[in-house]
Amino acid sequence: MQPLRPRRPDDLWKFIGEHPFHARVVARLQATGFYTIFELGRMQLDWSLITALVERWQPETHTFHLPTGEATITLEDVQVLYGLRVDGRAVTLPQYIRSMMRAQLLDMMMHFTGYRPQGDAGGSRVALSAIRDHMAFLHPDITGEMEDLHIERYTRLVLLLFSGVSCTRTLQGVK
Repeated sequence: MQPLRPRRPDDLWKFIGEHPFHARVVARLQATGFYTIFELGRMQLDWSLITALVERWQPETHTFHLPTGEATITLEDVQVLYGLRVDGRAVTLPQYIRSMMRAQLLDMMMHFTGYRPQGDAGGSRVALSAIRDHMAFLHPDITGEMEDLHIERYTRLVLLLFSGVSCTRTLQGVK
């Protein structure tokens, strides 16, 4: 059996600590509803508790089988714990994006973030370290006088870096 090895966000929180958000970026993040996650910051995880929960997870019923009975995590729990909105329209990947080639995805990333990664991370993957390096390069230039477009693009990069998986969708058979 392999031990549970989740992705460690330590470097994300270290990066954010070294590059605090400008007030205009904070305002954009607040408008998205995700700023509360950044306010919470890095949480100390109880690895023993996580392992115990993984051992009690029943994929057939999507519940945890605990000594006190069955339990599950709901969207309402997420809303209460993290302050994230869970009502409204679902965010899904449109069909036309699923059929895009790597170059098209990178062009779209350039359009929305002002950044197009160089090199090949494989498939449609983008290295998070490349996004982080680009953000570190841009950080000193963020001022109160900067155009709104650049603030929006930087905020999108923050959200990409935070979510991690948003820009690492693998396309089967695409090189």
